[in-house]
Amino acid sequence: MTTNYRTSRRQFLGGMAAGSAGLLFSADNRAAGYQSPNERPVFATIGLRNQGWAITKKSTKFANFAALADVDAKVLEANVKKVEKRQGKKPDSYKDYRKVLDRKDIDAVMIATPDHWHTKIAVEAMLAGKDVYCEKPLTLTIEEGKLIEKVLKQTGRVFQVGTMQRTESGQRFLKAIALVRAGRIGTVKKITCGIGGFGPSPKIPVIAVPESLDWDFWLGPAPKVPYRALPEIRKGYGGGVPLYSNCHYAFRNWHEYSGGKLTDWGAHHVDIACWAIGASDTGPSKVTPVNYEMAVEYKDGHPLVDDQYNIATKFNIRADMPGDVELLITNEGDNGILFEGTKGRFFVNRGKIVGKPVDDLKDNPLPGDAIEEIYGGPVAKNHTANFIDGMKSRKQPISDVRSHNRMLEICHLANIAMRLNRELKWDPAKREIVGDPEASSFLSRENRKGYEINM
Repeated sequence: MTTNYRTSRRQFLGGMAAGSAGLLFSADNRAAGYQSPNERPVFATIGLRNQGWAITKKSTKFANFAALADVDAKVLEANVKKVEKRQGKKPDSYKDYRKVLDRKDIDAVMIATPDHWHTKIAVEAMLAGKDVYCEKPLTLTIEEGKLIEKVLKQTGRVFQVGTMQRTESGQRFLKAIALVRAGRIGTVKKITCGIGGFGPSPKIPVIAVPESLDWDFWLGPAPKVPYRALPEIRKGYGGGVPLYSNCHYAFRNWHEYSGGKLTDWGAHHVDIACWAIGASDTGPSKVTPVNYEMAVEYKDGHPLVDDQYNIATKFNIRADMPGDVELLITNEGDNGILFEGTKGRFFVNRGKIVGKPVDDLKDNPLPGDAIEEIYGGPVAKNHTANFIDGMKSRKQPISDVRSHNRMLEICHLANIAMRLNRELKWDPAKREIVGDPEASSFLSRENRKGYEINM
């Protein structure tokens, strides 16, 4: 039996249909958004470990959570208790996300599964009439991004991607974009995105699947393989699970499920770089693996072993961007973005923004509306607040699907280039690899039988 979390569906949907600018809250009021029980939308979260809990926790300010779904019973049970404590009402729980999508009382889903599940769930959620908040990176392949765009246009849903640097981090990244747009470093010549790197793994043996985990369902669209893990436990963020495995936090180290640091931190910093130079609706002409190291040996773009991490561990990737801008993505140096132009340079990350152009703001500040002009209005208190505003106005949020896909194409192409050990030419208008059929075959992947996308 499900619990009725709908206090006034007619009132909320009526507000969404209105779609006027007056429906948006002011920046001062957004943190208290939709506090009225007659206006709060009903949410569900699919995928609850780590970031799944993080986005759920901060979203309980704005929405009632009617349901949670996860393929790990232990994770599911723990998060049901945490949500119940925060909102005073116990959400329903499911192993199978499809039961969430079947519910008519749920307005939106938040997706925080491993990357290889994002597209299937997002597409099916939109077709089920749900708005979607999906963690980054949105897709596992470039063709998945095009499919999401197609279904988004078809359904008219509101879709926010979880690249929260566009909204949060003390507005440092918005200030960085404003500095670039205001010409404070002259003509941009080079942008370096430092995204860190994952290390290699030892050989990881096949062991028994944890009792609480439905391993086949966790794999879902990915190829069927045995569960692997070593005894050592990860500490810190994402801790409490095996440090070395082909599941849990470590899924990011396997091309079957993710894209390593290129689609992990790259999805954040390359996004800001492209936004700053006005390249959110285009792409590179060429992507070149200057130098790199893979965790294991590859042949014809595929790893030769299946018991070790297989992503790139070290890399310097160059993307030739419009306006003769060189975009460098590297595992070296400080995590953050270095902007270099004909008149100066500065560095920004989540903790700081430094450099002479920043120091010069003391005597020559940016215009008072510079940040809001970049953001398209008052900056939301957090990324979820911006999503809720979009649900209300029926306008796409600040981290929209198309701009996310365009910048993520650079990250996907970088991984393909390293797997094949050659530069790739890219047609940003057609969104195609030029003259390389083998490389083009990596633009999509076939879902495992039984886990096809239900259209």
